[in-house]
Amino acid sequence: MGRDAGRLSLILLFAPFALWIGLLIVLPQLGIGYVSLREKVGIAEYEIGLGNYADFFGEPIYRNTLLRTAWMSILVTILALILGFPVAYYIAKIAKERSRAALFLMCLIPLWVSDLVRAYGWIVLLRETGLVSSALVSLGLIAEPVEMLYNDVTVIIGLVYTVILFMIVPLVSTLQGMDDALLEAGYNLGGSRLTVFRRIIVPYAMPGIVAGCIITFMLTAGSYLTPILLGGKNSSWFTEQIYSQFITRYNWEAGATFGVLLLVFTSLVVWFGLKLTGQSLATTVAKE
Repeated sequence: MGRDAGRLSLILLFAPFALWIGLLIVLPQLGIGYVSLREKVGIAEYEIGLGNYADFFGEPIYRNTLLRTAWMSILVTILALILGFPVAYYIAKIAKERSRAALFLMCLIPLWVSDLVRAYGWIVLLRETGLVSSALVSLGLIAEPVEMLYNDVTVIIGLVYTVILFMIVPLVSTLQGMDDALLEAGYNLGGSRLTVFRRIIVPYAMPGIVAGCIITFMLTAGSYLTPILLGGKNSSWFTEQIYSQFITRYNWEAGATFGVLLLVFTSLVVWFGLKLTGQSLATTVAKE
């Protein structure tokens, strides 16, 4: 009876999670995969085939947009790591115990507002009549207002600001588990700060680094609002192509194909990154 009760409790605990995964993730992905295989041969007539994928690879603009999105997502991930690692290290190893919670809360503040509000905040700052341009004119650093929006640099800034928290959180969690005795031993053995950082801190933090990179890369590659609002017509983001196929052109087959390809391509990038660093999902995002 006790074993049956424990098994029933386990099933009841995991049932909501299993339903959430199945109904909101697995089934929609299977449906998108099925739609991507449908080839329209007439009015409300379809055949199963790979024609939609052939059309994608036959159109250079679609391939180039996917590769450009992946490259910029990798760049955003690298910048988020460079900027987020010192913050995470300070919170985990340097800040006093009392101030850690306050510092972590400050990192969470941007999540209190939606992506849309944050994107419009950057627009207010960087537009031609925005705060930054007006301040530069007032200080005499520039002769006339400058439009700072609608370029790749602005899109990267907005994306880094959006995803950097998801880099900091796993880094803080990993670095907090590092024994300070390891650092003291490194210095006592004659290691410089750079050597200790390279030989002790980075290897220990590698699971957190990889986990943060995976999360930030996937979030960046799947972002829609920030690239569209900050990049404007000059933005060439793959999620915009997906939206255009689904909503503008009503071509659900092509939109589903683009969605499947984005998922597969980003998953391959993550897999390659895991192999390159010698990590695995079990030691990074699934680490206890």
